[in-house]
Amino acid sequence: MNKCSFCGRTEREVGLLIYGMDGYICDECVAQASQIVKQHKADKGVGPKLEDLPKPKEIKAYLDKYVIGQDAAKIALSVAVYNHYKRLNHRGETDDVELEKSNIIMVGSTGTGKTLLARTIAKMLLVPFSIVDATVLTEAGYVGEDVESLLSRLLQAADGDVKLAEKGIVFIDEIDKIARKGDNPSITRDVSGEGVQQGLLKLLEGSVVNVPPQGGRKHPEQQFIQVDTRNILFICGGAFDGIEKRIAQRLNTHVVGFDASRNVAKIDKANMMQYIAPMDLKSFGLIPEIIGRLPVLTHLEPLDRKALRSILTEPKNSIVKQYKKMFEIDGVALTFEEEVLDYVVDKAIEFSLGARGLRSLIEVIMMKPMFEVPSTGVKEYVVTLDFARQQVENANMSVLKESTEDR
Repeated sequence: MNKCSFCGRTEREVGLLIYGMDGYICDECVAQASQIVKQHKADKGVGPKLEDLPKPKEIKAYLDKYVIGQDAAKIALSVAVYNHYKRLNHRGETDDVELEKSNIIMVGSTGTGKTLLARTIAKMLLVPFSIVDATVLTEAGYVGEDVESLLSRLLQAADGDVKLAEKGIVFIDEIDKIARKGDNPSITRDVSGEGVQQGLLKLLEGSVVNVPPQGGRKHPEQQFIQVDTRNILFICGGAFDGIEKRIAQRLNTHVVGFDASRNVAKIDKANMMQYIAPMDLKSFGLIPEIIGRLPVLTHLEPLDRKALRSILTEPKNSIVKQYKKMFEIDGVALTFEEEVLDYVVDKAIEFSLGARGLRSLIEVIMMKPMFEVPSTGVKEYVVTLDFARQQVENANMSVLKESTEDR
C-alpha cells in the first residue's frame, strides 16, 4: 500500500496522498512544510537579495518579448521596479540617506498596452504583485469599495503574509476614472472622484492602514489586518480620454514671440500625448496632492499600422500564435494569408480601438471555423481574405465603428 515518504503513514491514515515521480507526500506534511518555509523566510528576512535582482535592461528585455514598442514606458517601469528592489535591500542598512519610493503613472489611449505591461512585468517579479481597478472605489460611507480594499488582493498574492505584502507592488488601473468631476462647487459630494483621491493619499504616501481581508466595504464588527504602505510601490495607469485637447491648449498658449510659427511646426499633432505634463493631469481632474505622490510620469505611444501588424504575429503570446495553438490542440494546422492580417490591421485602425480591436476582429473572423472545424476532421485550415472580409461584413462591424466615433 502507498504511504507518505515523509511521515510513513499509509493512504488510509491520511486525508489526501499526493503522488510524485519517486514518492508520495500527505496533506498534513504539505501543511507542515508550508509553515517551515514561511518561518525560514521570516528568519532570513523578506524580499529578494540585491545580487539576485534583475537589472533594468533585463526587465525591459523581458517586456520586449511580449509588448511591441512603448520603449519610454518600458524604461520607466523597469527603472521603477529595480529601484523598488534596491529600497527593500537598503532599509536594513544604517545610513543617513533614506531612499524614497517613486510611484509611477502611465498615460495612454485605450488599447496601447498599459494593463498588458503590468500583467507581463508581474510574471517576472520577485515580490507580490496585484492589479486592481479604481472604478469600483467610492468615498467611505457610500456604496462601493473602500480605498483600503486595494491592498486586499496584494495580501492574497502574498498568501496572507503581511510582511511580504508590505514590500509588494500594486497596479491601479483606470486611475483617470476617479478624476474630479468639475471645479465648480456642488451641493452633492464627489464620492467616486475627489473623495477617492483624498483616500488614496495616505496609501501612496505611506502609512499604516486597516485592510478588510476579503475586500469590499469596511464595517465595525470586521477584523482588520494592519498593513504599512511605506514600502509598497504604486503604479497607476489610465487612458485620460480627451486630455490631448488640454495638452494642445497649453502648448498653444506658450507659443508667443518671433519663433511662434517655428515652434508650432515642431509639435507632432498626431502624438500629443508625448508632451504631457503634471499640469495637464491637474486640469483633467487629478488633485495636486495625488500628482505630487506620483512623481514619475510616462506616456504610451499611439499604435501606428506597423506596430499593430507586429502585435498580431511577433510577441511571444501574439494573437495569431494563440489561435494557432488552439487549433493545434485539435490536430489542425491553422494558417492565415498575409492579406488577412493586413485587412485586420486596416479595420482596427478604422475602428480606432488599438490593439484591443485586433483581438475583436480576429474573434469575429474565427468564430465560424472554431465552431465547425473540430467536427470535420480536417488536418489543415487556411483563412483567406475573401472569407475574412465576408465574416466581418456579416457581423455588421459598422455598428462598432459608429459606437467608437460617438465617444
